[in-house]
Amino acid sequence: MLQNIRDRSQGWIAKVIIGFIILLMALTGFEAIIRATGHQGAVALVNGDEIKQTELAQAVEMQRRQLQQQLGQGFDPSTLDDRLLRESALKALIDKQLLLQSAKADRFAFSEQALDQLILNTPEFQTEGRFDPQRFDQAVRQMNYNRLQFRDLLRDEMLIGQLRAGIVGSNFVTDADIEAFAALERQTRDFAMRTVKASPAGITPTQDEIQAYYDSHKNAFMTPEQVVIEYVELKKAAFLAKAKVDESRLQAAYKSEIANLSEQRDAAHILIEVNDKQNDEQAKAKIQQIQERLNKGEDFAKLAKEFSQDPGSAANGGDLGFAGRGVYDPAFEEALYALAPQQVSAPVRTSFGWHLIKLQGVQAPEVPTLASVRPRLEQQLKAEDADRLFVEAGRKLESSAYESSDLSQPAQELGLQVKTSAPFGREGGEGLTANRQVIEAAFSEDVLRNGANSTALQLDPETLVVIRDKEHRTPQLQPLDAVKKEIVTRLTQEKAAAVAKQAGEEQLKALRAGSKAAAGDWRTVEAATRNQEGVDPQVLQAAFRMAKPEADKPSYAGISLQNGDFVLIRLQGVGVPKEALSVEDKALYRRYLASRAGQVDFAAYRRALDAKAEIKHL
Repeated sequence: MLQNIRDRSQGWIAKVIIGFIILLMALTGFEAIIRATGHQGAVALVNGDEIKQTELAQAVEMQRRQLQQQLGQGFDPSTLDDRLLRESALKALIDKQLLLQSAKADRFAFSEQALDQLILNTPEFQTEGRFDPQRFDQAVRQMNYNRLQFRDLLRDEMLIGQLRAGIVGSNFVTDADIEAFAALERQTRDFAMRTVKASPAGITPTQDEIQAYYDSHKNAFMTPEQVVIEYVELKKAAFLAKAKVDESRLQAAYKSEIANLSEQRDAAHILIEVNDKQNDEQAKAKIQQIQERLNKGEDFAKLAKEFSQDPGSAANGGDLGFAGRGVYDPAFEEALYALAPQQVSAPVRTSFGWHLIKLQGVQAPEVPTLASVRPRLEQQLKAEDADRLFVEAGRKLESSAYESSDLSQPAQELGLQVKTSAPFGREGGEGLTANRQVIEAAFSEDVLRNGANSTALQLDPETLVVIRDKEHRTPQLQPLDAVKKEIVTRLTQEKAAAVAKQAGEEQLKALRAGSKAAAGDWRTVEAATRNQEGVDPQVLQAAFRMAKPEADKPSYAGISLQNGDFVLIRLQGVGVPKEALSVEDKALYRRYLASRAGQVDFAAYRRALDAKAEIKHL
């Protein structure tokens, strides 16, 4: 338990970032146009604010995928009740909208600059310490949001996170609460267990039982709902071959590149900060004293190590390394570029405090030849042309698909081929049909029911597709012969489990009545903790729920496992920890219990918001 508390205490901000965000840059081209021109109806009004059909569809699909991940590959998402999924997703969206409204009413805020820095500084979106747009885009595609949607989502989650932290963080627990909880959590138990196996041997379901099971479980034997789609695919790579670079553009690009080259200057500095402990006059006086010592011949690096309050450079004698213009504070940069090599400036005031700046060296820019950069510049200019052509073609594809009753016209206008997919269900297929955007579009009301072309879907930065449903395969009941083997297996397992349970409960009744337990087939576990390895979690949980045995008389319980086995449990003793809590463990328990109580308060706060809200389902 204590390790679980440690694992859960690693910071809600990081978890929010990993769970919800992605990029932040100005959006251009077809993606913004699609969002601007598309209009979807609202499904609910929360104190006058709309929840869109598109938001609900996305939330439903997210829940469907989460359930599939939790229940394993053998789970068929088409068997889920769409009505219940929709109700659950809509309830979650309404709760979120209420919390957002409350956060905004209480003037919680998260600036655009903070959003930018949060994403740019997230290690999961970086390569070699720098923000990597490709890694960011990959995360966007995997979560099936576009960039603008994720930026909005991040902002909302950070606002809700601030509100939640304010409520949850206000709770506290007493030392008595900690001691009582720790005593229970650190308790150990001595018990033994005996398994009555669920054996299928000799069990053969009758034809009548098979037929009855089939008739009462028809929903479990339906074929999955599937669609076959037609699609046209627009690739940016196709425009690279069409892009041409003339010599004049190449020369202009080369001149622009070398014009931006500048000399690098190696600066060192001594910083005296202006802060709560030291005002401007005090900091200035101190830097002037250091300047006097420099004027008397003392070494700059030694004085920097002794007095500089810049932790990043003081240990290196104040050395900041080589850098060009635009890196430092304007006042710092102006003073640096006015110095001759080895010269030290007069005291300089910046937003950080007072500096003495030394120019340690000047490095002239290395100007590459046109021949050395020609391949890169040509590729860069072709890529720019390809981007422009791709965006133009994307707009044309979007417009043509909207106006057309099928995909033949868009394909003909853009020289594309209409392709057909293999059948796939709501869980997706392979290749293109594994993409969540494609799945959602294929099963959307507009495409599936109304027979419309989809909007242009951006699968990645270099691919656009438009789809339409060619065939809709509704769920059909499979014939008995096709599922008979599966039914026999299920019935056999159920019957075996029932036999094991009956035998186990008879033994349990006899043990509680005082019969002597048979020796030799009991497995003993001594001083088991709540996280004991090697014991089935169901058995362990049942053992810790049992009442403490009286005197030397053990207590008994029984439990059916998921595989059908029945386990008898004999509780022999309960161990109470004697050692006192360490300071570290006590602090961990305090944070955990305060957070848990805070979560209860937060849940009550949400219920209060819901109770007084005006919610209208459309």
